[in-house]
Amino acid sequence: MRITFIMLLLAAMVISCKTTVAPASGITPKKELKIAFGSCNKHNLDNLFWDDILNLNPDLWIWGGDNIYADTDDMVKMQAMYEEQNQVPGYKELRKKVKLLGTWDDHDYGLNDGGVEFKAKDQSQQVFLDFLDVSKDDSRRSQKGVYHVYDYQGIGGSVRILILDTRYFRTSLVEDADSQKRYGPDLSGQGTILGEQQWTWLANQLETSKADFNLIISSIQFISGEHGFECWANFPNEVSRMEQLIANSGAKGVIVLSGDRHISEFSKKTISGLPYPLIDFTSSGLTHAYRKFDGEPNRYREGEVVSTESFGWLTLDLETGEVIMQMRGDEGQIFQELKQAY
Repeated sequence: MRITFIMLLLAAMVISCKTTVAPASGITPKKELKIAFGSCNKHNLDNLFWDDILNLNPDLWIWGGDNIYADTDDMVKMQAMYEEQNQVPGYKELRKKVKLLGTWDDHDYGLNDGGVEFKAKDQSQQVFLDFLDVSKDDSRRSQKGVYHVYDYQGIGGSVRILILDTRYFRTSLVEDADSQKRYGPDLSGQGTILGEQQWTWLANQLETSKADFNLIISSIQFISGEHGFECWANFPNEVSRMEQLIANSGAKGVIVLSGDRHISEFSKKTISGLPYPLIDFTSSGLTHAYRKFDGEPNRYREGEVVSTESFGWLTLDLETGEVIMQMRGDEGQIFQELKQAY
């Protein structure tokens, strides 16, 4: 009896250890969550940063969009490009070691500056989900759009990551009357970026979130909106709706991570009713950048624009509520850093 009891006790201890070490998120609980992210990646150009990212030992890698440059409705061609990216040596190693999340932007969606009108979007969605190794029974396989939530429970706190789809539902862009800019604001109040279905989902996720940090992944910039390219500011009604939702939801530590622009920058904005500043951390691009950048207005910019290739890095301290955001380059170079306590 005594031997049997000891054996049962040991078995219980083993089972207990297994259930506490492996969280639902698939990442070991820690006091800090380390996230690398980036956008604008051409599979046939030098991928400089995968070794740098691996050396930092991230818990998560987040694709911010334009993960390949397909610009096609031919799914065979698109799938072949994704497969070539998967075979890039450094990225191949990252896939084995790091949890992957992500959204798409226009070029991997399949249509430059494309939105709701892209006829192959449903097929493209399945190819994109294959690239992220999303299981066949995942809800994203049957829903319209690639938006998704990912929750992480660490030691001393938690993180909710809200991955938006700014392509599937987005209505037509408006050409700007000023020929110096590509697009201008849609003042009709009828245009949308997210669509009602995704807005309902996002509102529920923010309003029910108990997380200490809530990261919103948007492939296009949310705060910077004076440049005339794609951004949330092209739909002023959607900007107001998002700001009101964030402020009224009571969600803690909301940070926007964006891409698309082939530059990296921090933007910080005071939102009425929000007890902390809203930060939009733009990181772009991974394999090519706007090296001829000579300036553009952004009244909310913090620091300087980085117009060379880079990736984004965040360290979220779940005990103190502080986040360190860095724009990083090759061989450990740090271009710029921003700290914020929540």
